[in-house]
Amino acid sequence: MRHVRVAVTVAGSDSIGGAGIQADLKTFASSGVYGAAAVTAITAQNTFGVTNSVILPGRMVYDQLKAIADDSGIDAGKTGMLGNEDVVESVVKFIKEYEFSLVVDPVMIAKSGARLLSDGGIEALKNKLIPQAFCVTPNTEEVEILTGMKIRDADDMVVAGEKIVDEFGCASALVKGGHLKGKEVVDVLCYNGKVYEFKSERKEGCFHGTGCMLSAGIAANLALGKNILEAVEAARNAVYEGIIYSVPAGRKCDSVNSIAVMERRALAYKMIQEMNNAIRKLENLEGIESLIPEVGMNLVYAMPFHYSKTPDDVLAVEGRIFRGKAGIVHSGRFEFGASRHLARAVLRYMMHYPDFRSAINLRYSDELVEKFSETGFAVSFYDRREEPEEIKRKEGATIPWGIGNAIEKSEVRPDVIYHSGDYGKEPMAVVFGRNPSEVVEKVSRLFYG
Repeated sequence: MRHVRVAVTVAGSDSIGGAGIQADLKTFASSGVYGAAAVTAITAQNTFGVTNSVILPGRMVYDQLKAIADDSGIDAGKTGMLGNEDVVESVVKFIKEYEFSLVVDPVMIAKSGARLLSDGGIEALKNKLIPQAFCVTPNTEEVEILTGMKIRDADDMVVAGEKIVDEFGCASALVKGGHLKGKEVVDVLCYNGKVYEFKSERKEGCFHGTGCMLSAGIAANLALGKNILEAVEAARNAVYEGIIYSVPAGRKCDSVNSIAVMERRALAYKMIQEMNNAIRKLENLEGIESLIPEVGMNLVYAMPFHYSKTPDDVLAVEGRIFRGKAGIVHSGRFEFGASRHLARAVLRYMMHYPDFRSAINLRYSDELVEKFSETGFAVSFYDRREEPEEIKRKEGATIPWGIGNAIEKSEVRPDVIYHSGDYGKEPMAVVFGRNPSEVVEKVSRLFYG
């Protein structure tokens, strides 16, 4: 019995790596399935567009697919750029011989306007391949080519999706609304006589590879045994996260981050281990309880810079750290988003020093600042009384303003930033480091030199 799920991509190679089989294989891995690929074309491509391409013979595409199926088997698959009629018909021939759930991304025209499918290929796609598909995932421009309809809103998307299912004979159609205007992106799934809407917040910008990632994500989740509604929902969520944490690898468009879900999960596991080790060291510092502020202490650790957008991307001790009868007490649990104030401080610090992802807050005193200076650390400060009124009125803006202000005052990177308080605000010092262990090591030098 085969214990691994296999998904195959039948698509072109994207030399910039943000779309095509490169994005598909990363999406498969991130989704938890084994990815195989039948290459249909080699493209000279970047975020500006496609400058050249070579379409492989249809027989070669068929043989790649057969080699995969005869060895590992295929649980689900997707098609992307097919190039011409010969390749389309070879894929159709294979699908009829080896049945599995197929997601067809009807790639016809690149974002730059370059043609990626010949006229004969379009006809073969419409009349031969789409009828074999379990799901077709056209954007509004592709829908207009397939149906001849003008797509202006979600109502048009519903009509077009139903038309594709009824006239072409595929099991379902997911009409993507990313090219339309609006605060939300609305995708419409027509399946089994019903219409389902999927909505997500629109993120402004140019993103390379979203369509590839979505169709690959649907195929991967179908391979895992999910139904079409579950597969679409999971794939859309992954694409949304991939857009939020997109990679600025190109000068025109960011590439959607196909491994964001997997990489963040792996990073979180490692970060929790590092936090746990640092807390153990903190517990062993004799006298550490004397440095705990009235509001409590926390130790935070942010995701790497490209993954750190909000306090929810910053790991912290749940419930903070307080004074106990014999040392410090804490919950022993770590959660992302458990800190707001200290998280904002480290996020602002990372804007200047991206590798310094950790911080701890300490009870301020003149003696503490003097000790840090004597120990060789660079110290800077900000005065909360100088905070502009517009900053005071903005929720969560005070600490980022203060950290930025202190960094600008300092001629070198400050290890410690403090403020002496304000009306109703406890004075505080914050120690920064690359990771939690480095932060705790800096604090330990207060006691052991």
